[in-house]
Amino acid sequence: MRVIVFLFAGFSVAAAQSTPPSSAPAPQVWQMQESGSTASLRGIDAVDGTVAWASGFGGTVLKTVDGGAHWTQCAVPDGDKGGATLDFRGVQAWDATTAIVMASGPGEKSRLYKTVDGCKTWTLISSNESKEGFWDAIRLWTPTDGFLAGDPVAGHPFLAEFTRWNGLMTGDNVFYAVPARKDEGAFAASNSSIALGPFDARNGASRDVWFATGGHSGSRILHYKHFNGGEPEREAFSQADVPVFPKTASGGIFAIALKGARLIAVGGEYTQPNSRTGTAAWSADDGKTWAASTTPPHGYRSTVQWGESIKAWITAGTNGSDISRDDGKTWQPLDNGNWNALSLPFIVGPKGRIARLDPAALPKP
Repeated sequence: MRVIVFLFAGFSVAAAQSTPPSSAPAPQVWQMQESGSTASLRGIDAVDGTVAWASGFGGTVLKTVDGGAHWTQCAVPDGDKGGATLDFRGVQAWDATTAIVMASGPGEKSRLYKTVDGCKTWTLISSNESKEGFWDAIRLWTPTDGFLAGDPVAGHPFLAEFTRWNGLMTGDNVFYAVPARKDEGAFAASNSSIALGPFDARNGASRDVWFATGGHSGSRILHYKHFNGGEPEREAFSQADVPVFPKTASGGIFAIALKGARLIAVGGEYTQPNSRTGTAAWSADDGKTWAASTTPPHGYRSTVQWGESIKAWITAGTNGSDISRDDGKTWQPLDNGNWNALSLPFIVGPKGRIARLDPAALPKP
């Protein structure tokens, strides 16, 4: 949603650490790292605990190959052709050499670049051809299989499907038959407005994607399923309203994540970062029905992820982070820092903020 994207770039809240009643210092759940950048970081993708990529404003792409002990600045994609003006809201990587970054912006400012040499060079693989288009998130199983989401185009929510047969070019909008609502859009806060189901490119398994929206007309989850196996191929569409979230231009679902049949959605009102109203909901039936968290996160949230190693969900936003050990029903505060996106064990925020989760500092179940 373009109204929100430009607000995000310059937003900053001073970090503050909560102090327990005792005189002992609070354990630092997030261990700060030296990123070597002052850019607002919006994208983060941890390949594993050692290799990770981050991206953000001003053509910024960073990489670590030693767990965050050192972050290096990558070459700016199209650096000699205005690349330093791009805002890279999403990054996805498969190892230390191969990654794709997504620039979010109006019209042709929305682009995809790919590197196969560890970010020494980049290739432009797709750019937005619609003046009304605005790319918000990209999620891929492989470098050529996945989905790209954006604000509505020609009156329909925009979700392009990529396959290993046509490569990473802007595909057809799978929601061509679904009308967009008035002022509906997605949020490019953390590359998290879409979630993918399991996929095995070797056997033609079904392709599942959930797409979260917001705005004045309210929030909804759009589900698209492409049945690749058998003949003929089939498609299925479904949608579910999620009235938990605020109905405002800067309110709604900002991030969605999947674990089995459990879906977690987080968001709220971006301009009211400390408001707990309408910040989280959960679904136990693949997104068909939704329930509000009984104890929500302690503010607006832009990112959420299941942590398999810690057996818990983590969510974060501009006034801190929270943890849930009961699949999103209740949340417990972790810190009061300023964050944009996470890919465990890493988290990123404004002014080059990067940190790594310390599991030992998490509150006990």
